[in-house]
Amino acid sequence: MPDYLDDLRLAHVLADAADAATMDRFKALDLKVETKPDMTPVSEADKAAEELIRGQLGRARPRDAILGEEYGIQGTGPRRWVIDPIDGTKNYVRGVPVWATLISLMEAGAGDASSRTGAFESAGGFEPVVGVVSAPALNRRWWAAKGHGAFTGRSLSSASRLRVSGVSRLSDASFAYSSLSGWEEQGRLDGFLGLTRKVWRTRGYGDFWPYMMVAEGSVDLCAEPELSLWDMAANAIVVTEAGGRFTGLDGRPGPHSGNAAASNGILHDELLDHLDPRR
Repeated sequence: MPDYLDDLRLAHVLADAADAATMDRFKALDLKVETKPDMTPVSEADKAAEELIRGQLGRARPRDAILGEEYGIQGTGPRRWVIDPIDGTKNYVRGVPVWATLISLMEAGAGDASSRTGAFESAGGFEPVVGVVSAPALNRRWWAAKGHGAFTGRSLSSASRLRVSGVSRLSDASFAYSSLSGWEEQGRLDGFLGLTRKVWRTRGYGDFWPYMMVAEGSVDLCAEPELSLWDMAANAIVVTEAGGRFTGLDGRPGPHSGNAAASNGILHDELLDHLDPRR
């Protein structure tokens, strides 16, 4: 099995470059922000960071495909880099420091039912094999490579291994989510509210952060009702390499269902039973 460590090192280099670009414009009074057709904001920093990452990947991995939030798909092949230049753009443009660059490498046919990450599947059989989540305004970074575990720190040489919690009862569990409106729009609000009444604690952290806290063991469950692949790919490999589970609300492993549920693994089926009783 490939070890993906060279790709992980490259992902860190890409994240370093993106951190410099995004921090340079964070809280800038003249930051330019536009509204995309889906009515979500995009800043000049989103575009600049993605352009920077694409340029470096084009030189370092010219045969690999690239999928990014701002500029779509480029290239074909069995390896695909998936980029969210700023996950949490609404926070970024308001000066809230909870945002991150998400970089993942997905590979076709990399799934193996006996592997620690599980057999992620999609229409093309792509599985996340590398993920870096870099939040420079928080001075935090998390990463993982398939079969090598998940870590947090400021560099590969200065890191602590991540491990999910061992909480085994919903009444002792901490549950994180993004917002109430999405659950209502997707017709899942009743199940969501039912879950919040069963757990010990709820917090609306949102975006990448609750998934990283699941990987760290400080949160036990998190879920979001509507997401894109670039919102999930890097988070998925970090959570699973930390020993957790990452699926869609339908229970399908990996970041392919258009929504997400992540947990310490022990409580995952109960999480899904509440959020998608129809499955």
